[in-house]
Amino acid sequence: MLEVKDLVVNYGMIQALKGISFEVNEGEVIALIGANGAGKTTTLQTISGMLSPTSGQVLLKGQDITKIPGHKIVSLGMAHVPEGRRVFAGMSVLENLKMGAYTRSSKTEISDSLERVYESFPRLKERQSQLAGTLSGGEQQMLAMGRALMSKPNIILMDEPSMGLSPIYVEEIFNIIQSISKEGTTVLLVEQNAKKALAIADRAYVLETGNIVLSGDANALMNDDSIKKAYLGE
Repeated sequence: MLEVKDLVVNYGMIQALKGISFEVNEGEVIALIGANGAGKTTTLQTISGMLSPTSGQVLLKGQDITKIPGHKIVSLGMAHVPEGRRVFAGMSVLENLKMGAYTRSSKTEISDSLERVYESFPRLKERQSQLAGTLSGGEQQMLAMGRALMSKPNIILMDEPSMGLSPIYVEEIFNIIQSISKEGTTVLLVEQNAKKALAIADRAYVLETGNIVLSGDANALMNDDSIKKAYLGE
């Protein structure tokens, strides 16, 4: 589904990514974990066309998308739920969701997708007329996820979906990620809560200061002593 090859990203004199390579297979949930400043958000932003790499390649279903702008990548089957949710605060929940379908033309298909999103997020249906800026943090996160699903993506990138949420919402968000996966959407998840991320992932990559230092089966990494010590607080 997704292949990242030797990706290098520089911010001025700082090398944020130092030639990372990894792949995401169709139907997988892949976790990308690491400390703050490791390069996780930069990785997602580069994959989805928000940042331009210094060198390297990003392939989506075999197609080189490295130089394709972000708004066109959406129509190729990739959606990105950014860190901090970024909902349109002055627009209603329904208007936000419809913005997610801007690449699609069939009104019937958009309507079907809206119904599916409302099935996954009943709270959004209840609040469809409410301004997005008045929702709680957890509800805004659901809206950002629902909006991304409106483009009917093959793969969805999620950046810190549980950040700043209460434990109840964290649980709910991770349950929703699992159900999105079960419905056939591939997931690349960046998450500070490494324990939760590894619990739902198939495989994981560990990023440290712009390098992938460890990768493997998520269960195996959860039981790895160095991972426990560095990321799981054990």
